[in-house]
Amino acid sequence: MYSTCLFCKSNLGANEALEDFPVGRRIAFDSARGRLWVVCRSCGRWNLSPLEERWEVIEQCERRFRDTRLRVSTENIGLARLLEGLELVRIGSPQRPEMAAWRYGDQFGRRRRQALIGAGLGLGVLGAVIAGGAAAGIGVAAFGGVYGSIIDRIVRGDPKKVITTLPDESGGTVRVRRRDADRLRLLRHRDGEWRLQLRAGKRELIYHGEAAVRAAAGILPTLNRYGGTRKHVTGAVDFLEHSGGVEETFRNAARLAAGEKGAVGKFPYDIRLALEMAAHEEAERRALEGELAELERAWQEAEEIAAISDRLLIPPSIDEWIRRLRHGSGEA
Repeated sequence: MYSTCLFCKSNLGANEALEDFPVGRRIAFDSARGRLWVVCRSCGRWNLSPLEERWEVIEQCERRFRDTRLRVSTENIGLARLLEGLELVRIGSPQRPEMAAWRYGDQFGRRRRQALIGAGLGLGVLGAVIAGGAAAGIGVAAFGGVYGSIIDRIVRGDPKKVITTLPDESGGTVRVRRRDADRLRLLRHRDGEWRLQLRAGKRELIYHGEAAVRAAAGILPTLNRYGGTRKHVTGAVDFLEHSGGVEETFRNAARLAAGEKGAVGKFPYDIRLALEMAAHEEAERRALEGELAELERAWQEAEEIAAISDRLLIPPSIDEWIRRLRHGSGEA
């Protein structure tokens, strides 16, 4: 059982309400289609569960949903809060635009609020530091190029942070960092086909078809770091709906944004959100068609990246303390 979000690598939390499924603080389920998701409370993304015992958990969710009085429901979607603190989202039979707007509207709205709050707090602290320096007789010019670098990091995040890993042509893997996302391009060939081009460090990677969609799924959340307003989400849902499918969505985006030389970061915002939606839904389609090994691989990768990120935050002195502690207790 996995505990890490596939997308933002945050811990998914735990619950005591579902004995067979103790992961997550918000669970979404669709009894008719047999789908079960853990909704990440950090980024709002829906993590599809690959568990074989999914049906038993769904039945338990259905019972707990009906038994609680703390619930609100529409014809197609319901939300219940259990006494243990777990939230259950019950999916009925909504039309695709309604489901996408509800699901992604919550996700992108949460992402937008968190990013704006984080950037605002960071800039506020930086302003206080500069004001303090000015009071001490230190001018802004004394900060030199560091000032602009700090602002860029606050607004856009740590450029060195690993956001995903992708396969290369030799069968190995490449760590993609936040700064690489700005060099993502969606290119359209003369025959109408499309490809994804990425420069990771000094390497150039080219992806086609499903591999390109998978790569996009790992990178687009970084480009869409500031989520989206309700208007952006509505526009993205419309673009996705009119395109008809994942391949068509990416092909149409490449055609419409050809004037930007394929730079995905310069695409209209609703199109970028639509691409992220399409990539996410494609990953779920593969999992629901029986490719659970692919979903398991993605989750293992997410936990590996989370471990790497955690270790980057641990100073060497703590590592040394843990080593001595283990040595003293007889562990290797």
